[in-house]
Amino acid sequence: MAHQDDLNTVIRQHSEWLAAQLHNQRESLFPPDASKQMRKFTSGEAATLLGVNDSYLRKLSLDGKGPSPELTPGNRRLYSVEDLQALRVMLEKTARKPGDYLPGRREGDHLQIIGVMNFKGGSGKTTSSAHLAQRLALKGYRVLAIDLDPQASLTALYGVQPELDLKDGGTLYDAIRYDDPCPIAEVIRKTYLPNLDLIPGNLELMEFEHDTPRALAQGNAGLFFFRVKEALSQVDGDYDVVVIDCPPQLGFLTMSALSAATGVLVTIHPEMLDVMSMSQFLRMTADLMDVIAESGADMSHDWMRYLLTRYEPTDAPQNRIVAFLRTMYGDKVLNAPMLKSTAISDAGLTKQTLYEVERSAFTRTTYDRAIESLNAVNDEIADLIQKTWGR
Repeated sequence: MAHQDDLNTVIRQHSEWLAAQLHNQRESLFPPDASKQMRKFTSGEAATLLGVNDSYLRKLSLDGKGPSPELTPGNRRLYSVEDLQALRVMLEKTARKPGDYLPGRREGDHLQIIGVMNFKGGSGKTTSSAHLAQRLALKGYRVLAIDLDPQASLTALYGVQPELDLKDGGTLYDAIRYDDPCPIAEVIRKTYLPNLDLIPGNLELMEFEHDTPRALAQGNAGLFFFRVKEALSQVDGDYDVVVIDCPPQLGFLTMSALSAATGVLVTIHPEMLDVMSMSQFLRMTADLMDVIAESGADMSHDWMRYLLTRYEPTDAPQNRIVAFLRTMYGDKVLNAPMLKSTAISDAGLTKQTLYEVERSAFTRTTYDRAIESLNAVNDEIADLIQKTWGR
């Protein structure tokens, strides 16, 4: 017993020390009186995001149409994310066809809810979720990112420190709990991107895993797997896409997210141990979905895809596994893989995505290779969303 008490003390001390150091790091990067902000984009980057020529963007600026970009001492034009959104709204009014600049839902389109999941940690699930949500927002979609993982890495990446900023709740648990749930709007936070909102996560989410067996035993759980879906229905008209970063286990949270999802993205690191783990994940997922379906739920989805993550094209064993997966699953594997890159890892050290860091922070080839990989992945998923809406 003494050994157990000693271990408890050590673990608690280490937890508190680490939390304090992480807090100090955040304070140095983002002081208490400052909020995290998105970097500004060059005219070339802005034009690419909008889908227009840089010369056309320059003409709009010279003609005084739309927001006025910031001019650097070298007369380079810089656009904020707010500028980009204002330009989208303006350009959409004179677009040749609807959706050229605001690609989101139209009348009759249903909300796209994407569950990003894998049974095994380290598969790139949170990195994929964070970059997908930001890319879609930068392209003009109205996005809600939900951190359903109690480890809350997505939350931290978006500038919220779970153990300090969420002491009084504020996660999705508050909206799906069995006793006195709150409206989901109360736990939605604005982010530093105009089109991107966040529902953060923390360890409180584990309460749902503990509450559900008790509620089931007492006959109070109802169709527990509908709780995420029912909560999201309250804000259905406010968003085009919801991106859910699911926990790395098949618990009640994941089951409820699966029931809400219209699309499922399974991340795979192409190593043999990860593929073996995924085999077990898929089998258990299928069994659980059968159980849910027998309870009356519609478990059909618009699409399901596998995303290859942390892929190294020069790694021969990885290439053999990738070929094996593509042969077996065909077009269920996204064409674009997410490449392993020091740029993505280095950005994460300062709690940033690659879309947030300046290109000058890396060698040009390293940054370009990584950003092209991310854009290819996320734009392929955006194409799936458009096809689901019949476009």
